[in-house]
Amino acid sequence: MNLKEMCKTLRLAHVSDIYSDIPCDDPTQFLEALFQKELQLREEAKAERLVKKARFLQKKSLSSFQWSEHIHFPTHIDYKELCTINFIARKENLILTGAPGTGKTHLATGIGYEACKQGLEVRFYRVSDLADVLERAWSEGKLSQLRNRFKSVDLIILDEMGYVPFNKEGAELLFQLISDWYEQKSLIITSNLEFSQWNRVFSDSRLTAALVDRVIHHAHILNFTGDSFRVTNALSRQK
Repeated sequence: MNLKEMCKTLRLAHVSDIYSDIPCDDPTQFLEALFQKELQLREEAKAERLVKKARFLQKKSLSSFQWSEHIHFPTHIDYKELCTINFIARKENLILTGAPGTGKTHLATGIGYEACKQGLEVRFYRVSDLADVLERAWSEGKLSQLRNRFKSVDLIILDEMGYVPFNKEGAELLFQLISDWYEQKSLIITSNLEFSQWNRVFSDSRLTAALVDRVIHHAHILNFTGDSFRVTNALSRQK
């Protein structure tokens, strides 16, 4: 049995490709460095799989996010603590509100990518798309199967809450799903509307109140102010 075959038998995915690159002063040091590299590459491969499953619309990182004085934090958390993503383990929510183009989706996606790097299961949805998926699953009798898909998920990102109003059926199905996740999953929600305006989306005021109550119970709420980055960049290019 040659080296590649032995590595395959031992399920060492990368060793046969990288062992010749590891410097060798003594056997112990060599094996420690080799296995450390194997573990690193496994973690990177896992993160890539998790990113693919999350279905982000764009590739955004926390390192490329521009923090500014236009992002208003609650008193109990700051950007350094937020970037640790410890709130996910505590099953807390993150609500990002403010005008379009102020960085909400970038931050949400960056946190999602960081979660994938740390081995967590993430799902990203535009809220209107999720409502469509729910209605289709309900009409096909597959709603329970859809809800079961989220059992192993740690973080769900719901982008653009409030951009498109739902019909009664879609609103109720989304409410049921978020109720499933209450205190079981961590949510990140981006919205251009204040909570008092969410009834524009859900139409039913009692359902809206119940939904907001669940979402904000264990939540960090960040308010984004200032001008749209997209508009500012477009104007700067015209000067």
